[in-house]
Amino acid sequence: MANYDVIVIGSGPGGYVAAIRCAQLGLKTACVEGRETLGGTCLNVGCIPSKALLHASHQLHEAEHNFAKMGLKGKSPSVDWKQMLSYKDDTIGQNTKGIEFLFKKNKIDWLKGWGSIPEKGKVKVGDEVHEAKNIIIATGSEVSTLPGVEIDEKTVVSSTGALELPKIPKKMVVIGAGVIGLELGSVYSRLGSEVTVVEFLDHITPGMDGEVQKQFQKLLKKQGLNFIMGAAVQSVETLKTKAKVNYKLRKDDSEETLDADVVLVATGRKPFTDGLGLDALGVKVSDRGQIETDDQWRTNVEGIYAIGDAIDGPMLAHKAEDEGMAAAEVIAGKHGHVNYGVIPGVIYTHPEVATVGQTEEQLKDAGRAYKVGKFSFMGNGRAKANFAGDGFVKLLADKETDRILGAHIIGPMAGDLIHEVCVAMEFGAAAEDLALTCHAHPTYSEAVREAALACGDGPIHS
Repeated sequence: MANYDVIVIGSGPGGYVAAIRCAQLGLKTACVEGRETLGGTCLNVGCIPSKALLHASHQLHEAEHNFAKMGLKGKSPSVDWKQMLSYKDDTIGQNTKGIEFLFKKNKIDWLKGWGSIPEKGKVKVGDEVHEAKNIIIATGSEVSTLPGVEIDEKTVVSSTGALELPKIPKKMVVIGAGVIGLELGSVYSRLGSEVTVVEFLDHITPGMDGEVQKQFQKLLKKQGLNFIMGAAVQSVETLKTKAKVNYKLRKDDSEETLDADVVLVATGRKPFTDGLGLDALGVKVSDRGQIETDDQWRTNVEGIYAIGDAIDGPMLAHKAEDEGMAAAEVIAGKHGHVNYGVIPGVIYTHPEVATVGQTEEQLKDAGRAYKVGKFSFMGNGRAKANFAGDGFVKLLADKETDRILGAHIIGPMAGDLIHEVCVAMEFGAAAEDLALTCHAHPTYSEAVREAALACGDGPIHS
């Protein structure tokens, strides 16, 4: 048995970052992880491998559609699926080994196995019990499925199974038009699959700006994705090598069936806290399975903290990282800070979609007086040169004070462009502050400045 200042349960983005920050602050730290590799869902079967496949399939799309226009002539590349999966696995390996190195560098003990909390101040891993003054629960989330839909990770897959299919399916049905479904649907569509997305609501990407939703769906349709909206999936039948998706249209209760080689269930995720022993400890958990915490990430049991997907809020790796650092600071007697109003969200399709702050719909519901500054990438020189003119930047600012309230970008490198708005919002900047800041030419970022100018007298290039 070893004694620690902090034991972190889970080594995903929240957990490993919390462990490193604790160690940096002089706390004797251990991290519990039951997988063979560190990094949690994100690095092993989530953000990182999906970005590798998105990158590879985008290169194929460029070769097939844009190379010839630039004078790059020749036969389009063929897809070696085995090699593409190998590239994806290599990317995962580099990242997980990187965390192992950081643990060694910061003298963090990796307690290999699944952890439970038999009592306050103790963490059990395998047959060993370790003492800790503080425990951070960072156990993340697991796939949430639908009644009548059983995931076998062969024909009916979660995002995990979709990242290691033995072959590219001819027909794929994606249940759910959220981030995961659209990203992986895009990958397989580019690789030649006929992809149909079935969504319960009447719009894609729930919670995003309405104008972005419409434009995004239009662009994805143009790329070849099919959409069936307002459809409630009743069941999925698996046959020998195929599947039948049975759904009911909400508008008239008519029942329809879709055939598929592979069905991807992308209906969201739920907190993963099985086996921790929270009930016996008396840790409060909400009806939705989320661990309840105060504004210092403390649970109702002294010395036990929780962060990331296991608690309330958006299930995003960077939100978990922020909370991990903040919880570590609190434990070390400092002030932990997370600004939940400035957490960006990104969809890594092409074009990318990025959002931060409030949407127009939220501002209208709140009765807030606001103004909109919008600029199309068609007016951006760099975007036109790179065949990336689809989309726009939309900035929302307070009508009276000009303070930036939100930004919504669909277009090239949106996931990177959003961060200048995040920094501006963190400092309480006005749209005019962005408009008066010199932006290098020619860059995509000029579109952000133009949107800021559009909040005032108007953009220059439209």
